[in-house]
Amino acid sequence: MRSDSRRNDQLRPLGLHCGYLRNCPSSVLVEFGGTRVICSAIAVEEVPPWMRYQKKSGGWLTAEYQMLPFSTKERSRRETNSIGGRTHEIQRLIGRSLRSAVNLEKIGSRTIYVDCEVIDADGGTRCASITGGMTALRLLILRLMDKKTLSESPLLRNIAATSVGMVGGKPMLDLCYEEDSTAETDMNVVMADDGNFVEIQSTAERNPFSRGQFNSMLDLAAKGISEIFALQNEAILKS
Repeated sequence: MRSDSRRNDQLRPLGLHCGYLRNCPSSVLVEFGGTRVICSAIAVEEVPPWMRYQKKSGGWLTAEYQMLPFSTKERSRRETNSIGGRTHEIQRLIGRSLRSAVNLEKIGSRTIYVDCEVIDADGGTRCASITGGMTALRLLILRLMDKKTLSESPLLRNIAATSVGMVGGKPMLDLCYEEDSTAETDMNVVMADDGNFVEIQSTAERNPFSRGQFNSMLDLAAKGISEIFALQNEAILKS
């Protein structure tokens, strides 16, 4: 039995609360158990300088991620002048994942910014950010189409993410911090709603994992993400 009494193949309680921020056209508070992230999306009428220099057509999508100082039990320092390696790696993961869901040619000469602010961290913050960021992105596209800013949807697919791992020799879905910190293997999986995978990050923290263990973790992730897709769609319909 896990510390929170879940089955090994069970997600933490998941919440997606749309319209969380007053001044943003698209925002979502995503909750994975004790992990809470505010995700917002906005489109600005410009593209990055490198796109103008290279004369690239279409637009761009990028993501920013940060953990608030008291999102963990001990206060962490704000990353103001420069961001740390972990934050930079997570931002790039979120951006890559969300760009896989969009035809950038169809968003015009615009940049979509997806911001992910971790207000409570209990494991799986990058997966929660991708799931919430995708939900905020979908809401933003709907708003832009309603305003006739976009004539057609640039969305190619829906994506979501979850963590899995080997804990005590057993595969477990959606690890909380306590499980993640003691896992023999930690894996983050980003999957599209057609069943194909966008990214898989897997690391053996102690002993190497077998092909059979890898497959069992991947199967658990696919099961969990399929449940997340249903909750994303429900949240969009209610917004």
